[in-house]
Amino acid sequence: MKTSTDRLGGRIWFNIILFGLVGQLAWAVENMFFNTFLYNSIYKGATQAAVDGSIDVMSAINLMVAASAATAVVTTFLAGTLSDRAGKRKVFICVGYILWGIVTASFGAISRDNTAALFGLTDEIRILTITVAIVIVMDCVMTVMGSIGNDAAFNSWVTDVSNTRNRATVESVLSLLPIFGTVAVMGLSGAVSGIGYDVFFYVLGALVLLCGIVGLFTLRDKPQLQKAHGNYFQNLIYGFRPGVVRQNKRLYLAFAAACISSTAFQVFFPYIFIYLGNVLDFSLDSVMASLTPGLIAAAAVVILAVVVLLVCMGRLMDRFGKEKFVWISILLYAAGLVAAGFAKSVVEFLICAVPALGGWALLSIAVNASVRDFMPADKVGAFQGIRMIFFVLLPMVIGPYIGNLVCRVSEVTYTNEYGVVTSAPGNVMFYAAAVVAIFVFLPVLVLRRYGGFAAEGQNDGKA
Repeated sequence: MKTSTDRLGGRIWFNIILFGLVGQLAWAVENMFFNTFLYNSIYKGATQAAVDGSIDVMSAINLMVAASAATAVVTTFLAGTLSDRAGKRKVFICVGYILWGIVTASFGAISRDNTAALFGLTDEIRILTITVAIVIVMDCVMTVMGSIGNDAAFNSWVTDVSNTRNRATVESVLSLLPIFGTVAVMGLSGAVSGIGYDVFFYVLGALVLLCGIVGLFTLRDKPQLQKAHGNYFQNLIYGFRPGVVRQNKRLYLAFAAACISSTAFQVFFPYIFIYLGNVLDFSLDSVMASLTPGLIAAAAVVILAVVVLLVCMGRLMDRFGKEKFVWISILLYAAGLVAAGFAKSVVEFLICAVPALGGWALLSIAVNASVRDFMPADKVGAFQGIRMIFFVLLPMVIGPYIGNLVCRVSEVTYTNEYGVVTSAPGNVMFYAAAVVAIFVFLPVLVLRRYGGFAAEGQNDGKA
């Protein structure tokens, strides 16, 4: 039965949505737009000799994703554990977002021309190679700031202020924010041709910075937030201790389920816009030009329906339990990915992708809420690092590698407008992702032996 402590106030919901949405917008730009930034800006216009003599664009994307994931994990371990020791989240969130915005804006100054001028270079191979390296290094710097503010502190704060009877509802809202972030990035990407990458990054950076400043006035730490005891460096490795793993079996099984689900997503996600643009001939400009008031209204209705449906699903999970929704979500996820691989046009792809995204969203709500339920109350920040290993590091290293590997086996190439032969991802990546998604059944089945997804007996982090 719901009590007054189970209802989150307006201030909490405002900050969940504000920091969650802006954070997801920034992560969406990093996870998708930086890939197209490399593809369409850094490599665009380079000669065949420069492309052949430097790192392949697909390999560069793979390396950037893996390096960013590793950076995120290390940063989240350090910052999350430190926030536990300090018993504070607000300062980490706000300062992290402010610095995140500044670094994001700096990407507006990265180009081959600026690299050549800065280092006095004339060799095209060296110019391209160094520029790509700058993008990868700066992506890692940006990830440090984002991981401090979002992955370590914001995620800990959400766990602090929610409890076992409302977390699925909170996760249903949070699960919508990556979708909104992706849609916003797609819309903003259409403006790049008109305003340029530099202005695009300046505007995005200013938005993230402004969010951090707003948080200085709106965010509040949970009253009497329980501080972590013990040595800081011992707390860093707390989650790796065998005894801790045995004591928190359900938490680590939920981590495993999330890891496999996220790995399946990362098999195709880093390459999705490249696939749509160069394999399915998707052009955002042509789509925007064809929009009519009727189509816009229909799209708005569909988006609203999705929002209502997912929030309702979250509330149903809080009321009736999460496990009932897990099995169907895995099947929808895998079936939708297979269907997406058969799509021959963007319209077919979008229709086929609906069950995949729906299944992924439902699975994420159930698993993410359970992860928060199963975390020890005094080690929430420290466990954010473990969470990042399963949610980010392993998926973003393994997933893109699988996608790159299967795409190379059935290689798709095309000649761009400069006469340079370039590789592109193929539809086989969706089939590989579906195979990976099916394996989510394994930890879920084992989890049932230890009480399943029910939250009874676990930490209740009442706000």
